[in-house]
Amino acid sequence: MKERYIKLMEMALSAYSDEHIVRYFNDVKANGLTEHGFARLTSNIGILIAHDRRRDLLQLFLEMMDFCCQTIPTVKAANDFSVREIICCLWEIERSGAVAKEITEGWRRELAGIEHATCYNAYAVTPTDTVRNWALFTAVSEYFRGKAGLCEVSDFVDLQLLQQLQWLDENGMYRDSGRSKNQQPIMYDLVPRGLFSVLLDQGYRGGHYDVIDAMLKKAGLLTLQMQSPNGEMAFGGRSNQFLHNEAWLCCVYEYEAKRYAREGNTALVDTFKSAIVRAIGVVEEWLSRTPITHIKNRFPTETKFGCEPYAYFDKYMITVASFLYMAYQICDDSVSFTYVPDITPCVAATSAHFHKLFVKSGGYGLEFDTDADPHYDANGLGRIHRLGAPSAVCLSCPCPAKPIYEVDVSEPMALSACSAIRTEGEWRLGAETGSRYEVVECREGTESASAVLLCRFDGGKTLTEHYTVNARGVEITVEGDGEIGFVLPAFCFDGECSAQVTAEKHALTVSYAGWICRYTTDGTVLDTGKVAANRNGHYRAYLATGAGTLHVYIEIVKA
Repeated sequence: MKERYIKLMEMALSAYSDEHIVRYFNDVKANGLTEHGFARLTSNIGILIAHDRRRDLLQLFLEMMDFCCQTIPTVKAANDFSVREIICCLWEIERSGAVAKEITEGWRRELAGIEHATCYNAYAVTPTDTVRNWALFTAVSEYFRGKAGLCEVSDFVDLQLLQQLQWLDENGMYRDSGRSKNQQPIMYDLVPRGLFSVLLDQGYRGGHYDVIDAMLKKAGLLTLQMQSPNGEMAFGGRSNQFLHNEAWLCCVYEYEAKRYAREGNTALVDTFKSAIVRAIGVVEEWLSRTPITHIKNRFPTETKFGCEPYAYFDKYMITVASFLYMAYQICDDSVSFTYVPDITPCVAATSAHFHKLFVKSGGYGLEFDTDADPHYDANGLGRIHRLGAPSAVCLSCPCPAKPIYEVDVSEPMALSACSAIRTEGEWRLGAETGSRYEVVECREGTESASAVLLCRFDGGKTLTEHYTVNARGVEITVEGDGEIGFVLPAFCFDGECSAQVTAEKHALTVSYAGWICRYTTDGTVLDTGKVAANRNGHYRAYLATGAGTLHVYIEIVKA
């Protein structure tokens, strides 16, 4: 697996042509170092050179590394992220002997000169300071400097960790400071836990070790339940649907696999290592496509479709390699395992801070959002995955009503698989602002998992949604008064390829990438004529409609 991580790092780097790298470097030299993408690019080129890959870039790398080591100590340019990256590169280069010692000693002298006030953007000075997750990046960077013999940082690191521990919820998930309850991004939980994992794996045994390790153990088990059967990290909030999501998931899982190997728990070793196989398979599949994109769609990179303003290609493409290297660092190839598929019935829920419910069985996986941020997601059933099937063929994440990220739909609408009611001649959707979801009941059976949710609309109307998931598919029953419906999202376009959508009276079929998502209902299928967009592409909104009680069945099968 370690060799596989390195190979995938090289595949990620291949998305940058030599001309692109030179152009990027020239831009940084002309305009200054402003963010961590360039340091990540530099580091990962060096790491690959140390592994006897991309030796053709050696001379350019030396210039880039000189620039980083000379510049990082003198300007604030998201170095909280960058210093760890550069230290890791230094270690790998020194280990390999790929660069003369007098050069690496020069880099060491520059990095030893780092002072917190002139280098880092965020760190706590007192235990009562409120600082965001950047302070955790700073703590890891300084720990790595200390481990490299470039500074003494134990008290500084402990102070940062003490301040960061206050953001953990009852499940050990990390709440990003400064955000309201319904704006906690899944990726912004996973990344801090990955940083904690790397810190402990690299030898941190300070005063907060026991608390952090216990938190990681608890949250790691929940994260397994949150992962979709085909390997994807849960949706939710900013920085989602990028290739680096699953790379970082591997980092967290590698730490947990080593834990259970030490404990002799072979069942959980098998479970975590198998989850890694699925997650890394997601990254590998996307990196194998041409041209390589840094987000899970096929729109041209220059359109920035699905990207927040900060999530541009130059920064987030190399982030895939950076996060893969974190998993590489932790990975222990001596830990053997037997692969197990994610088919066991499972129901799990996050705290209200993240407001997610997960129901999985038989290779199908559902994810619900009960209090969505309308800038990124929507209430209701936002994900329906099947093991082995393209994630977008049914629905991989909801479509937001007010997307902060880039889309090309003129009138975005909130879209999920959700209830609908007809009032005053118009359909109102459970995905829309003004509706609220409540989880009533969840059950795990021997061959299926189920959940019951209430969808409450403004004005007092309430619909009850029953879900049962098994190897055959997803059975849904909606109950309520009057004319009711259930939204059927139909995937249309991924930026390059169009799906074939066929609507009949009692069925809706979506054919895409060799798979079929088929909705059948005892109601009537209605085309709303409305188009929505999420990070994966375009969706068309259909409705299954009926009165009093409505049944919908979803299956995803090979074409």
